Order: sequence, then structure tokens, then C-alpha cells
Amino acid sequence: MATNLAIDDRLIEEARKAGGHRTKKATVTEALEEYIRRRKQTKILNLFGKVDFDPDYDHKQQRSRT
Repeated sequence: MATNLAIDDRLIEEARKAGGHRTKKATVTEALEEYIRRRKQTKILNLFGKVDFDPDYDHKQQRSRT
């Protein structure tokens, strides 16, 4: 999908060099992927303390067929 964006040239060039990318497209693609990963990680971190944990749970026993 072709998209035209007005991105600060100084920022895109700095990001390109920092990431070692050859093209602006590769720079923006990796930046978007990293942005998405971080947002997903934040959602997971927000679950800490909200999920019940049973220290006596034995996952290996659940796999037992006997």
C-alpha cells in the first residue's frame, strides 16, 4: 500500500543510521514493528498481579496419562 508521509528528514536519517538500514522504507518498517512489539509487551506487563497463580500447580502431572 503506497502511503505518503511528511516525516522529519533529520529524524528519519538518524533512525536509518542508528538501525544500520540502507533505505527509509526499511527504517520505517522496523520502527513500526518495534512500536507494535512494545505496545503488546505493555499490555502483557499490565496483566502482572491480575492473573491468579497457584504455586502448587504441577503442569507435568497434567501431561501424565496414568
